[in-house]
Order: sequence, then structure tokens, then C-alpha cells
Amino acid sequence: MFEGSMVAIVTPFRNGKVDFKALSDLIQWHIAEGTDVIIPCGTTGESATLDFEEHKKVIEHTVKVVKGRVPVMAGTGANSTAEAIDLTRSAKSAGADGALLVTPYYNKPTQEGLYQHYKAIADSVKGFPLVLYNVPGRTALNMVPATVARLAKISNIVGIKEATGDMAQVSDVIRLTPKNFAVLSGDDPTTLALYALGGTGSISVVANVLPARTAAMWDAWRAGDIDGARKIHFELDPLVDAMFIETNPVPVKTSLAMMGKCAEEFRLPLCKMAPDNKKKLRGVLKSYKLVR
Repeated sequence: MFEGSMVAIVTPFRNGKVDFKALSDLIQWHIAEGTDVIIPCGTTGESATLDFEEHKKVIEHTVKVVKGRVPVMAGTGANSTAEAIDLTRSAKSAGADGALLVTPYYNKPTQEGLYQHYKAIADSVKGFPLVLYNVPGRTALNMVPATVARLAKISNIVGIKEATGDMAQVSDVIRLTPKNFAVLSGDDPTTLALYALGGTGSISVVANVLPARTAAMWDAWRAGDIDGARKIHFELDPLVDAMFIETNPVPVKTSLAMMGKCAEEFRLPLCKMAPDNKKKLRGVLKSYKLVR
């Protein structure tokens, strides 16, 4: 179910509220461009500044717009297990196909605490597919391969988004988990390397801006066209770099605003890009003919 080119979709805002019209248009565009899975309310979707009602409504809206054409993997992670359970149950009720759960941030549980956290969530939504999300650069916590392997034995924990960028760790995760356990790239610069190790897809930031090309890289790789996939990887490199000139999702959302797909609006503590960085970003987008 969770394979291929997946987008950690932005959450558009307008006048301080979620812009559901812009979100609908983005979802339709992604499906037309070949995106395989839509992920609302991830880090790129500014989930940390959505209140619970907004969070649930964004997931419900995404499911309604997608209408079963591609899977929806809802971001439902939290640094409180009880809150993560509430969000995950809501996503299941809304008709999402699964949930993406970031490791609890700030409170830095032990590896045993991590295991118990995810086990409690899995037990609360029996049969509902869950994907772990390891991003130490955002959470200050690394879920080690042995913990991932232990969690992979729970029947409805079906994969992991690995955003460490550490291919030695990714290699260990793939080696220690069952063949049907999905290991997905959450780090755009190392996506192709993860494919080469046996990964089965990516949850991408850059796919927000060039969904067709990100999908094409996966399609080429899966078809055995290694040279073609490598060519697209190098083609995307400058754009990937530009997406992280400032903290994600500021550059990617600014890019979409320049492309006319949403407003250039963030919630504090995120704010608009520095003028010099915005100028650099526009130059990169021009080189891809995404803006004039």
C-alpha cells in the first residue's frame, strides 16, 4: 500500500485559517502528476501549529478529496501518547489508509519508552496500518534499528520513514526487519541511495514542487532503469538544496506561493523568508521553469 513517491503535503493558510480550497487544488494536482500517496499533517504540513480540530479536519478533508484514488497516510504523531492515540483513532474513523507517527519530540524517552509508546498506539487501532517516523534532526531523538526491528513484529506497524540521512542506519533497519516492512526515505538528498539499499519509496518535501519528476525517479528505479533514476536524482539536486535554505516548510511553501498554488502564509514561530534567501530561491525555481 505505502510504496512509491509520496508527498508530505503543505497545509495552505489564508487569513490565519486553513485554506481548504487551496488544499483541494494541491491534492488534485498531485494525483494528476503521479504522486502515489498523500500525507497530510506531517512536519511539512505544519502539524505542530495546527490545533486538534484543524488537524482532524485537514485529514478528513484530504480523505474526501482523494476519494480512494491513492492511499492517504495521515500524520498523527505527538509527544504525548494519549494525544497520538486520539489523533490516530480520528484518522482511522475519517477513512485514512494508515498513519505516520513521528517519534515523541522534546521529552526524549528511552528506547523502551519509544517501544511502549508505539505499542500503545498500535493496540488502540488494531488492524490500522502505522508507519514509524524517525527524524532526529527535528525531535532530538534517534530510534535505533533494534527498536525498529522490535516494533516491526507488531502486526499493524508496517513501515518506517527514515529521515536520518544515515545510510548505515538505514542498512541496519532493512537488514533487521521483514521483507514486507516498508522502509521509506524521509531525506530527499539520500532518497536514491535508500532505494539502492532496498527502500520502497519516499515521503518527500521536494515532491510538493516537482511531483511528476519525483514520481518519475521512483518509476525509473522500480523499472530497473538505474541510469534514468540517477539522472533525475542529479536533476533534482539543486532544487532539493533550495528547499532547505531555511527551515522546512518555509522554502517549499514560499515556492508554491511563487507558483500561484497557495498563499505565502505561515504560523509563528515560522515566518517569511529573509529577502536574500527568497531571491536565491526564486532563481532556482526559474532555472526549473517553475516561475518566470
